[in-house]
Amino acid sequence: MAEVDRLPSEINPHIPSVARMYDYYLGGRDNFPADREAAEKMIEIGRRMGNDTRQIALANRAFLRQAVRVIAEAGVRQFVDIGAGLPTQDNVHQVAHRHAPGSRVVYVDNDPIVLSHARALLARDPDVVAVEGDLRDPDAILDDPRVTGRIDMAEPYAVLLVAVLHFVPDDDEAARIVARVRERLRPGGHLVLSHLYAGNAAADVTDAGQSVYRGTAAGGLAGRDHGQIAAYFDGLDLIGPGVVPVADWTPDASPEGPYDYVRPGILAGVGRA
Repeated sequence: MAEVDRLPSEINPHIPSVARMYDYYLGGRDNFPADREAAEKMIEIGRRMGNDTRQIALANRAFLRQAVRVIAEAGVRQFVDIGAGLPTQDNVHQVAHRHAPGSRVVYVDNDPIVLSHARALLARDPDVVAVEGDLRDPDAILDDPRVTGRIDMAEPYAVLLVAVLHFVPDDDEAARIVARVRERLRPGGHLVLSHLYAGNAAADVTDAGQSVYRGTAAGGLAGRDHGQIAAYFDGLDLIGPGVVPVADWTPDASPEGPYDYVRPGILAGVGRA
């Protein structure tokens, strides 16, 4: 990571960033001491739940790769990744281009470091762009000329909300955001979503996790139950097993499971309009 005294003024290295914390979970180096301290607190909280936070993050990344591959192989050539996070190995555009050359990808984030890294990485790729946007206003994102300049809204496209919606603490607002995304999808379009699952976590443990994230730039965190997360796919045809623990999602998995809906973690699903 760049030295603190060389950072742009809009980047505060002393306030943890969820994107940089996630980078740390994945073994990346684009993070500051404040990010690592907050991430280590979450790793310890995960241990108290019987989870390995790093392994869950890696499973979430594997789900993203699988979902993009499945969608590309189904013929979709357009992807909008909202809350994209820092570039790492096998980014959305790399997976999409591997399975469907010429696919167009828009990365959306509101973290200055994410945007800086993404733009540097993508500067020479005409099919990919990184834009600033707020998850809470999906219409502003999907109507942004920088987005519509890459994405043909009359054709099927996929919207990715991977491990991002749980940073919207209000249940009604989170449901509104996803409902609007679903309304905007064309027939044949897809929603890819993973979300923190509360499971049977004790109240003091969830409170500790929420306290860590209240101290980040995101300002909060909300785990939700299976019913709430499954409802985000209302009106869509679920692919594969449905909404299941992220490590268990594959397009060929059975909906019957068995799946562990007791232990907290991340649930994931892919729906087709």
